[in-house]
Amino acid sequence: MQTPTPRRSAEPRPGERRLDTGALRRGRRAFERRAWRDAFDLLSAADREAPLEPADLELLAASAHLTGRDDELPDLWSRAHHAWLRRSEPRRAARCASWLALTLLLGGEMARGGGWIARAQRLLDESPEDCVEHGHLLVPIALRAVIAGDFETARHTFASAAAIGDRFGDASLVALARQGQGRALIWVGEIARGVALLDEVMVAVTAGETDPVVAGAVYCSVIAACLEIFDLRRAREWTAALTEWCATQEQLGPYRGQCLVHRAEMMRFHGAWSDALTEAERARDWLLRPPAPAQRAAGAAHYQLAELHRLRGDFDRAEAAYRDASACGHEPQPGLAQLRLAQGRVDAARTAICRALGEARDRRSRARLLPAVVDVLLAAHDVDAARAAADELSRVAEELDAPFLRAASARAAGAVRLAEGDAGAALAELRRAFTEWSALDAPYDAARTRVLLARACRALGDHDGAALEMDAARVLFRELGATPDIAAAAERPNTTTPAAASGLTAREAEVLSLVAGGMTNKAIAAALGISEKTVARHVSNLFTKLGLSNRAAATAYAYRHGLVRPPAT
Repeated sequence: MQTPTPRRSAEPRPGERRLDTGALRRGRRAFERRAWRDAFDLLSAADREAPLEPADLELLAASAHLTGRDDELPDLWSRAHHAWLRRSEPRRAARCASWLALTLLLGGEMARGGGWIARAQRLLDESPEDCVEHGHLLVPIALRAVIAGDFETARHTFASAAAIGDRFGDASLVALARQGQGRALIWVGEIARGVALLDEVMVAVTAGETDPVVAGAVYCSVIAACLEIFDLRRAREWTAALTEWCATQEQLGPYRGQCLVHRAEMMRFHGAWSDALTEAERARDWLLRPPAPAQRAAGAAHYQLAELHRLRGDFDRAEAAYRDASACGHEPQPGLAQLRLAQGRVDAARTAICRALGEARDRRSRARLLPAVVDVLLAAHDVDAARAAADELSRVAEELDAPFLRAASARAAGAVRLAEGDAGAALAELRRAFTEWSALDAPYDAARTRVLLARACRALGDHDGAALEMDAARVLFRELGATPDIAAAAERPNTTTPAAASGLTAREAEVLSLVAGGMTNKAIAAALGISEKTVARHVSNLFTKLGLSNRAAATAYAYRHGLVRPPAT
């Protein structure tokens, strides 16, 4: 949610005097045609010639917002507020105070924001007239409740603001308040009602019924809400609409840092990794600009950069970006644990991801971590713990009813079934996951699922089917530029691991590769079509030949000597 802007008119109010300079006239016209940068430059020039009238100061504040000059907003809203007071216009002064309060709260300045709320409230209390400004003041009051975690109060306050907007025919206030109400409903667990309200708000926004500042704010807020509940289909639709909206306004500033992060995340999910990298870099640079860098939001941009570097195999840059994200206060998990897993540092991955899961309290936070938890625990040979994590993910997916979570849950369940040696059940889960990922247009996740499908087919003796699945996965990985996954899927599932350099037989090397992949003896037996007793003998033999004492040491040896690559699970 961003700062709203008032109803605007280039015409003076009765009794209002304006110095009608050429720059002022051109600035107003530029604002009317939505040339925001020109409007800001021309209105600023007019302001330097002679102080602007309060209505023109509001135009200048809106232009500053739309061109990304957020650091100038407090002064502009304050000047407009005092200018209206000098004209004995307490309602207009209170509205400016409300917008200033919202700007300050969004910037984390709770005390100053609260002070301006109190001032606006006093001005309105002194005027007995019923007016729409009471609704505008409720928006920062509701936001303050959101920041305090009082979502019930927030949703009721937003609803009251929307009702006032309806009564006075203020479409922008209605849209801003209802998106706040929708998000608050989601936060208190009423997801279906909240999403329905957000969709209703977007009807008004896409129809052009709101002013530009509110439109952009609602776009970004709704996309953020969709990502919070893992509704990626809806997020993709509104991201496309936002992109189209931005394209119609050439002088719009990067809209806005946090919104760019969301767009980068969506691009990454849908496989447009180069575009996502560019967008994430823009977001990072925007959020770190002076005078007051948005450090926490910049952490999210660093995290997206880290994810992209990891997926493309640039582990050093990924490591640095995860550290930058952490330094900005953004949790670097699950990505950092996935990086450690790709590096073959299974113990470090397990420690990190389990720590993060232990700190996650709400179901959405845990759902974001659980798919990686399953992968890491399977790599650490802890199948029972992986099963528990997969079961929890299944419960959350059922509760939230999001296609993304259903796909992630089915893939996790399939991976666990495969590790348990039940390839038939694994195959059914993985087919369901692949269908969901394909419907979501998630090529990377679909490719990773095909790798597991290949292993399941192989365990069932279908080597041709396994080869087809692995071939399809490799094609997708190459198209994406997923270098680590290309390497992990380099060999067909029915070829044995080279053994000459290790002194192992072909079968022993094959067993070692499966041990390093996190499979139990039972699962290996099912995959190779041999008995568990035979698998145990192979494991014992390779331990003796390599001078190893346990499976963890065998896994480390396999990675260190290139006998197996990081699992593409």
